[in-house]
Amino acid sequence: VTNVITNPATDPHDYEPTSQDARDFADAQLVIDNGVGYDPWAPKLLDANPVDGRRVITVGDVVGVKAGGNPHRWYSPPDVQRMIDAITAGYKRLDPQHAAYFDSRRVSFRTRALAGYKALIAAIRKRYAGVPVGASESIFVPLAQSLGLRLLTPSDLLDAVSEGTEPTAAAKSEADTQIAQKQIKVWVYNSQNATPDVQRLTSEARARGIAVATVTETLTPASASFEQWQSRELRELAQALAKGTGR
Repeated sequence: VTNVITNPATDPHDYEPTSQDARDFADAQLVIDNGVGYDPWAPKLLDANPVDGRRVITVGDVVGVKAGGNPHRWYSPPDVQRMIDAITAGYKRLDPQHAAYFDSRRVSFRTRALAGYKALIAAIRKRYAGVPVGASESIFVPLAQSLGLRLLTPSDLLDAVSEGTEPTAAAKSEADTQIAQKQIKVWVYNSQNATPDVQRLTSEARARGIAVATVTETLTPASASFEQWQSRELRELAQALAKGTGR
């Protein structure tokens, strides 16, 4: 498996593919791209390097999210499960003789490798469902929904930061008020997209004694597996929720 974006300091929204990326795509039997407007350079590379028999799995198509929707589907636990099935199906089409092996690996991954990840999600939802939280951008929305958290930050600010546009004055003012009045128990921010507004809001949250948790768009550290990365973030979030709520 070759991951195109591996540097945790890189903002995938602004990524410029390299000639090595083009070669990797040309050599690949299976390509997984995100879609939903997140990596528009990927289909361009694929079109520039047509390969007979290569299979392409686009996350947005698999989970039914179209352009303009929230592209951060790896933070949606139900979508993670759908992608496991889609990737397994892709392997089986490429190598049908080993279909039973791929099915076995799928079951093992879902029941063993993801056991801790699933347990953390269930525990946080059971203990903290309904807790009001804030976030720096829309990357956190799918996970907040799955955890049952009440995300108060205006959607205009969440979407603007994610898309690299300027949030409205009203949205920034509302987020400021939520922090100043401690209407939220935890502030979650994407450390790979710390715009001046995000830095200011994060500093304000810390100054007000609001617990802060971070998320990233790529594996952190780069050597981590998906389940290690996500479980670490969930544990950090659980600790912030415990601090913020006192339970």
